[in-house]
Amino acid sequence: MSTTVSPSQSVPAQTAAAPLSGVRVSRALIYAALVIFAALFLIPVYMVLVTSFKSIDQVSISTMWNLPTSFTLESFQRALEKLLPNLINSLLLVVPATVLSAALGSMNGYVLSKWRFRGANIIFPLMLFGMFIPYQAILIPLVQFLQTIGLYGSIGGLILVHVVYGLPITTLIFRNYYAEVPDEMIEAGAIDGAGFFGLYWWVVLPISLPGFVVVIIWQFTQIWNEFLFGVTITNTASQPITVALQNLSGSQIVEWNVQMAGAFLTALPTLLVYILLGRYFIRGLLAGSVKG
Repeated sequence: MSTTVSPSQSVPAQTAAAPLSGVRVSRALIYAALVIFAALFLIPVYMVLVTSFKSIDQVSISTMWNLPTSFTLESFQRALEKLLPNLINSLLLVVPATVLSAALGSMNGYVLSKWRFRGANIIFPLMLFGMFIPYQAILIPLVQFLQTIGLYGSIGGLILVHVVYGLPITTLIFRNYYAEVPDEMIEAGAIDGAGFFGLYWWVVLPISLPGFVVVIIWQFTQIWNEFLFGVTITNTASQPITVALQNLSGSQIVEWNVQMAGAFLTALPTLLVYILLGRYFIRGLLAGSVKG
């Protein structure tokens, strides 16, 4: 006994196959575009690395795309010798500045989100206004202020500047994060006898890890890569690595291999931070953004 399939029974299979093939084509186009954009983005990285492993006699515009005929680490050695003191200065700057700005931003966010007081709606917008003040607009009064308090030309003065300039963004991130913390948790802690600092230490701080990850990555990157304050506020002995990297260029002969090696060494700490903590960055930004 034979069975026949009517044309109407084959239509659903055909209509299901059409959207499936369309999805595959769209996905292939998206992946192709991502590969192209990634390749364009990585071209400067390729140039930096290729030039860094070349000796000075191999550096030429005509052969800049070519791989080194012989790999050498001499460029990295020379760049590290010149940049090591400034690398230490940057570490002495970025670690305390990041920790202090994150801690103060967390306290500010806790106060502005969970403690109601008169003027809170005025103080917060005024703090955010500091995010939009360009560095160049306050350089002269900033230098005069640092000279008055005796911190001009030192790493301590640079730390103070970055902590103050980082407070608006760190406060904003923590305030938005703490705003989604249920008020019942704060009330329960208050009923148990915890005060202002007790509530922060025992209730708020333990759930703040996503916010701290975002703030630490953001502040570390911004402070490490900053140049203007580093070149105007510090003296020669306390200059960060970004200023020293600019000074690597010679007056007559530019050793591009040494400069490229120095650029890679300068970018390496922030690269490592994103490699180690990058997957937590988006999680931290989205933490608390959706209720339920």
